[in-house]
Amino acid sequence: MAVSLSSKNWQLRQLVKLEQSQPAMIQRALGRLIEEDEALRWSIVVSAYLDEEISLARAASILGLHPLELREMFVNKGIPLHLGPQDAADAQAEIDAIRAWKRTTHKDG
Repeated sequence: MAVSLSSKNWQLRQLVKLEQSQPAMIQRALGRLIEEDEALRWSIVVSAYLDEEISLARAASILGLHPLELREMFVNKGIPLHLGPQDAADAQAEIDAIRAWKRTTHKDG
């Protein structure tokens, strides 16, 4: 049985409404959904990156990739690059990624 568009919209509206009164519940549910659905996770992260809500380093971290690896994927897919941290959290994410990369590189070398 097909669900009409208006039937789908009520669910989203209720999630937004519930997020106001029980944000932790909605955050946990969304977190589980995003963890379980790789395509959804990719789409949300790319969208947030394109909207400049998260940096390349933060996007890579969420996707479990090295920032250079994600950068190459973005270039191959024609996704424009926004380079440089947007805020202190982004700068810290980039620092952490570089430190992790250096630890890995020095172990191998």
